[in-house]
Amino acid sequence: MLSNGITGTGISARKRANDLSDFADELDAIEELGVEAVELPLFDMDVVVGGHIRKAQLDALKHACAGRDLVYSVHGPLSINFMDEAWRLPRHLEVLEASVEASAALGAEHYVVHSGLIRTQQAASIEAAYGRQREWLSRAGDIAAGYGVILCVETLFGGYEGQVHASSPARLAAELAAIDHPNVLATLDFSHAYLKLDFDGRRDDFLDEIKALAPWARHLHIHDSFGRQDDIWMFTDGERLAYGHGDLHLPVGWGDIPWEAIVTECRFPQGVLFNIELKERYWYAARETVEAAKALAAAARTFKRARAA
Repeated sequence: MLSNGITGTGISARKRANDLSDFADELDAIEELGVEAVELPLFDMDVVVGGHIRKAQLDALKHACAGRDLVYSVHGPLSINFMDEAWRLPRHLEVLEASVEASAALGAEHYVVHSGLIRTQQAASIEAAYGRQREWLSRAGDIAAGYGVILCVETLFGGYEGQVHASSPARLAAELAAIDHPNVLATLDFSHAYLKLDFDGRRDDFLDEIKALAPWARHLHIHDSFGRQDDIWMFTDGERLAYGHGDLHLPVGWGDIPWEAIVTECRFPQGVLFNIELKERYWYAARETVEAAKALAAAARTFKRARAA
């Protein structure tokens, strides 16, 4: 842990071969960037199959990760959605439990799970979905506590494939306060938050919303964008870059997220991890992105988090 209470700076690894036979090479390359941590894309590694751990694949991943001076975090399956219909929620919890167990076996403390998404509909239906999410995230928090893992609930953005509701950062902070579980905190994805607020016509509220969630954010996703919806047909990612549309996962400084204001005005809980999520297209700029993220982490302020009253 750094002197200012930051766990360190990390980057999300990329899966190479499906059997993970060359994943050690990926970790070697990441270590050369000088980061302290790696986020493992467990959602795409065939470790959880049908709601159960596939031991041989987990062993291959553990072998690649062993003996390194790195802190590991895990991104769980992206499809876990505790705002889903009630009859499907046990299935989501089963997959979460298996992937949390695998995370603990890998020595990961932070487990990233997406916040809920629901089709835009009447307010009463949306509020009922929030109620389901509170109940099932609390159950998930109990599971995580049993494995010594912290669930870090990630900010998402609405508008994807039509009218989809997602929590703003401030609403997610309020939901976490209502859940009041020491093992249920947040992943603050700054670009996702920016896209959400821009979609809602509240772009100017970005910094205030970020400040509301920062005290819950034990895990950060660092990547840049312009916060503009990807709502024009485009042929290539290069065109999206030219327009500045979508969740671009750019190197820090390529977009217009106000990073200096964020680290100046926000306070994060001790142990927060600054994890870079860089699109593979831009890995030629990985080293400059790591340096930028390290500078942000060094300037950040933390506090010792107490359980919410």
